[in-house]
Amino acid sequence: MDTLLQQLINGVMLGSIYALIALGYTMVYGILRIINFAHGDILMVGALTTLSALNALGAHFPGLPLLAQLLAALLAAMSVCALLAMAVERFAYRRLRNAPRLAPLISGIGVSVLLQTVAMLIWSRNPLMFPQILPMDPIAVTAGSAEHPPAIITVTGIVTVALALAVMGGLWLLVEYSRLGRGMRAVAENPQVARLMGVNPNQIITLTFVIGGAFAALAGVMMASNYGSAGFAMGFLPGIKAFTAAVLGGIGNLRGAMVGGILLGLIESLGAGYLSELTGGVFGSNYQDVFAFMVLILVLVFRPAGLLGERVAQRA
Repeated sequence: MDTLLQQLINGVMLGSIYALIALGYTMVYGILRIINFAHGDILMVGALTTLSALNALGAHFPGLPLLAQLLAALLAAMSVCALLAMAVERFAYRRLRNAPRLAPLISGIGVSVLLQTVAMLIWSRNPLMFPQILPMDPIAVTAGSAEHPPAIITVTGIVTVALALAVMGGLWLLVEYSRLGRGMRAVAENPQVARLMGVNPNQIITLTFVIGGAFAALAGVMMASNYGSAGFAMGFLPGIKAFTAAVLGGIGNLRGAMVGGILLGLIESLGAGYLSELTGGVFGSNYQDVFAFMVLILVLVFRPAGLLGERVAQRA
């Protein structure tokens, strides 16, 4: 039972990060019907920008509390990633909106490679240690025993889950009840009709990329805080997994991205945990990626619309 609870805790924490990244994929797809494969690398830029900002603040303002340094660095990273996402939309996707679907896909992959290369030149190709801001001391959730260690969680894990849920809930309220959200839904339904109703599709699309980029930066900081390191290649695999989560929940559907992210995190953690236990540790966490891509294949074969489906009107 302790093992099950520990894997559930790990799965929810991991799934919260996936869900936060998946929101960027699903918002862009819901409006433009394209997959922004550069989204995971924007996450990487956010984590490394935060690291650079923390180093600069520590050098110039050594008396500033660590939490204040983290907040200032996070705001700087979210701003950088929002501007970067805006630039990606403007130069990599805007002219390809009416092109065959393969063209934006190739453009996104090209931007991904470009961002990784630039990051490698700026921050080096070696993983960098991310400073420990929040306590990482384990908190026992169960009593445990000599044979079975207790299930544990950390303050960083608790903050990660709580912050991810708060951000996801705030985004859902924004889309459902704000003027910007109504504009997003209108452009997703029919950009030509939305333009006639006074909505500027270019502005809405740009703001969608900006919001997704800011959330990617936040997810990057969460990942770097939990794993203790950041590097130029850190965003590629989580980005692909977040895309899997978006497909699992129903890409284009915000609630689907949230549900898909949490489910994918649980599937990975439970699968890897019990596989390790059944094989005596021969196969373990190194094989958790297999479960994510097995899920992607099964969903694409048996339920391409995802668990919550997607209701989108046909464009004229």
